[in-house]
Parts: sequence; structure tokens; C-alpha cells
Amino acid sequence: MEYKVMPGAEPFHFPGSDVGCLLIHGFTGTTSSMREMGEYLAAQGFTVSGIRLKGHGTSIEEFNRCRYQDWVESAEAGLRELAQRCSTVFVTGLSMGGSLTLYLAARYPDKVKGIIPICGPVYLKNPLLPLVPVLKYVIKTLPGVGGDIKNPEVTELAYDKISLPATWELVKLLKVVKELLPSIRQPALIIQSREDHVVHPSNAPYIYEHISSQDKEILWLENSYHVATMDYDKELIFQKAAAFIKRITGGDGN
Repeated sequence: MEYKVMPGAEPFHFPGSDVGCLLIHGFTGTTSSMREMGEYLAAQGFTVSGIRLKGHGTSIEEFNRCRYQDWVESAEAGLRELAQRCSTVFVTGLSMGGSLTLYLAARYPDKVKGIIPICGPVYLKNPLLPLVPVLKYVIKTLPGVGGDIKNPEVTELAYDKISLPATWELVKLLKVVKELLPSIRQPALIIQSREDHVVHPSNAPYIYEHISSQDKEILWLENSYHVATMDYDKELIFQKAAAFIKRITGGDGN
């Protein structure tokens, strides 16, 4: 069955230099959360690709049928396509997109030059998580995780509910990513909001300590919640990301 993509949730592509930037949105979210960052990076001269993960931006029914491998395959396909057009590729992602950023860095060290995970988890802190495998047969839906934005004038395009089976798929993905951290050696700019109501901020130092990268840093955001790419600190994120890419490539993106 073919599902119609919501207006504003479409993938986006901006042609530019031989340096490419792959942008990955989060769990239940859409490309809208990464579009402004994509436009900024494109204005710096980079080639930009904002992908749509399977089951996102269509219908909750399709989303609930997805397995975490579907999201991994969407990210891998985006990386393959961008790597065919650009000799150097950086990956950045928000929330689960940040987790997939880490996954791609670990699995494809020959294709990923550097990474910028933004509020990306490798674990979730919720006392009910161990019960999800049982509860998913009783409780089908929960409130969505989108919309954790400090700026009251901004709204994220995302599902307003999720299923427990989908949540369990996310948990399984994070377990895989967590185990892969030591194999990551690329330069890493880890961005995390101090006041994040979805991903516990302790994920950032955990990632920093467990990846094997020599070139790594944490950028703490002081005025944003979870969907930081749409919040008050978004310009800081965009500027720091562009500066990071330019420093690693030794160029200006053109």
C-alpha cells in the first residue's frame, strides 16, 4: 500500500559542493525539523540531503508497522545516494536521527567523514521500559514525543501519538547503537539541550566518553528543549555545525 506524504514532510535536496551533509529527522517526526538547518548548510555551499525515514510523515498506521531495521535502511539508502554525489559526507540528525547518525558512523567509516548528533539518545530513562514487551499487547498508543520546544510560537510537524510496539523498536535500535559506540572514530560534534524532556541530557557525556574519536566535543544548549533545531538555539546549532564541517574539510564549502 502506498501512503501519501504529509505536506511539509517531504525529503529535500539542495545541490552544492563535493562536501555533502545528510540530515536525519527524529522518531515520530518529519523532515520539517531539519529543513531550516538544511537551508543554512546549503547557503554555506554544501550539498544537502534531508531524508524521510520509512513510516514517518505519512500515517500512524504505516509507522506502527515499521521495524527499526526499516529506519536503518532509510538512513543507509540516504547515505549511499549522497556518497555517490559527494566525495566527503557529514551526517547530522535530531533525536533518533542522532542515534542513526552514530549508527552510520560506526557501520560506514569509509563513507562518513564526521558526525553531528543533536539530542540523540543511546538509551532512554523510563522505569516502564522493561515492561513494554508485555504492555504493548495491552496499551496500543501513547502521546507522541514531538513538540518539546521552548519557543511557544513554533510547532513541529509530527505524529501526535505513537504505539508501544514502535517504542519497543526504538529501544532495540538504541541498544544496537550503544554497543557500536567504541567503533566510532570520526570527528564528532555532540549537541545536547540541558533541558530536554524527551532524551536525558546524560546521553551526551555518555556518547562522548564511549566513542573512540580523538576529535570530539559537546555543545550544550542553554535555551532549547528537545527539538533544538527549531528552538531558540537553532542559529547557534547551524553556525557551529557549519564551522565544524569547514574545519574538518579545511574549506568554506564552495
